[in-house]
Amino acid sequence: MIAIIKYNAGNTKSVENAVKRLGFDCIITDDPSEIKRANKVIFPGVGEASTAMAYLKQHQLDKLIVSLKQPVLGICLGLQLMCKSSEEGNTKCLGIFDTVVKKFPPIDIVPHMGWNNLLETSGAMFKGISQTNDVYFVHSYYAELVKDTVATCNYILPFSAAIQKDNFYATQFHTEKSAQIGEIILNNFLSL
Repeated sequence: MIAIIKYNAGNTKSVENAVKRLGFDCIITDDPSEIKRANKVIFPGVGEASTAMAYLKQHQLDKLIVSLKQPVLGICLGLQLMCKSSEEGNTKCLGIFDTVVKKFPPIDIVPHMGWNNLLETSGAMFKGISQTNDVYFVHSYYAELVKDTVATCNYILPFSAAIQKDNFYATQFHTEKSAQIGEIILNNFLSL
């Protein structure tokens, strides 16, 4: 069973639909016991960092997420909340990834919205993916490059398009909105 974390900051329905299209059973939940029992956990996100972190803390999901031992996938805001901190609302985040989330400088169109290619991909999640493959982004904040970066993208500046450390995986792009390439990446994660 795949648990999709509900925390009032996610596009949980579209993630659920993507997981089911790939043939996996899943539930949308904020119940700690269901999340702990899941084979894999997806931590999606669309929203604002400080509000999302407040909800996680109020429901003690912040402590739960960092303690998980099964594979966990953060998507978009999920990736950002897995970092040390975010400039959005001056927010202390979960600290899984040793990097800071910053706002894109206002020298181009922000948010970064649309299709962009991945660079320097590595690791099991990107099996079958090349640097010519595009994925779908929608974000105004980005995670800096870090030693755990497994895919980069360049929009205004280079940033972490995906990060992986131990059992924690995260993508800044929306796997569930990235068509066939997103399905391959999501399926790679669900098949770990």
